Formats: sequence, structure tokens, C-alpha cells
Amino acid sequence: MRRTGPTKTGSMMFYGSATIGERGQIVIPAEARKKLGIHRGDKLLIFAHPFKEGIMIFPVGEMESMMLEMVQGLAEIQEELKKQ
Repeated sequence: MRRTGPTKTGSMMFYGSATIGERGQIVIPAEARKKLGIHRGDKLLIFAHPFKEGIMIFPVGEMESMMLEMVQGLAEIQEELKKQ
């Protein structure tokens, strides 16, 4: 698929499509890799989407960061609940 740039759909960016190759591999579009800082050799985590049939792919570092933010947010909520 030839694209001139990402397309914003709601709060997400669409970078194109990928076809699963003979060995089950996909190629992440170059523009998406550049924008998301994904480089050769990076480890990516693959998750099933929790509500729809689909997949979500996260670089390990981004998942660690997101989980840390969630834990910190939970701690703040727990502190607020203690005050009530």
C-alpha cells in the first residue's frame, strides 16, 4: 500500500497495512517505526485486544513505562480514598 503519511482516525494514527508473510512475519511501515522509535532488534510485546478481535503491539520499554504510570496512578487514587 502506498501512503503519503499517517491518517488520524479518532485518537489513533493509521500508518498503512501489513500482509502476513510465509513465515508469519509482518513488516511495520517505515514511517510508523520512525515515529514510534522502533528499531531493528527491538523487542515488541504482542497482545490480543481486550474487546475486539485484533492485536496490539508495544515496545517493551513503552509497556514498562505505561505500567509504571498505572501503578503510580493507582497509588494516588488509594491515597485519595484514604482521605474520604
